[in-house]
Amino acid sequence: MRADPDNPARPAAGTPLCALDEIPSPGSKGFRFREGEALFAGFVVRRGETLAGYVDSCPHAGWPLAGFAGRYLTRENDLILCAGHGALFKIEGGECVAGPCPGQTLTPWPVAVRDGQVVVA
Repeated sequence: MRADPDNPARPAAGTPLCALDEIPSPGSKGFRFREGEALFAGFVVRRGETLAGYVDSCPHAGWPLAGFAGRYLTRENDLILCAGHGALFKIEGGECVAGPCPGQTLTPWPVAVRDGQVVVA
């Protein structure tokens, strides 16, 4: 069962993503799901035991944030970076703090840790 009738590729709550220790702290990891022609892209940011998940789509341009490098965070690991145009977003809440999309936020993707595994919440 999928969580979103508008995107059949979006994984349902409880879907396992990876072991928590596969995401460095601080760090991030992207995930892709396909169902037929539909694609869902999301990523998880970790700081210690705290996780934040977001749909991998820039609110300004609609393209994936990581670009070819696969990085979601700045070099300092303190903000989320859109590789396409340099917009910066807070890890907590996903609010744009620099770049062409002030006041816009990343779309949350609920995630949780259960028995050492990161899962869709």
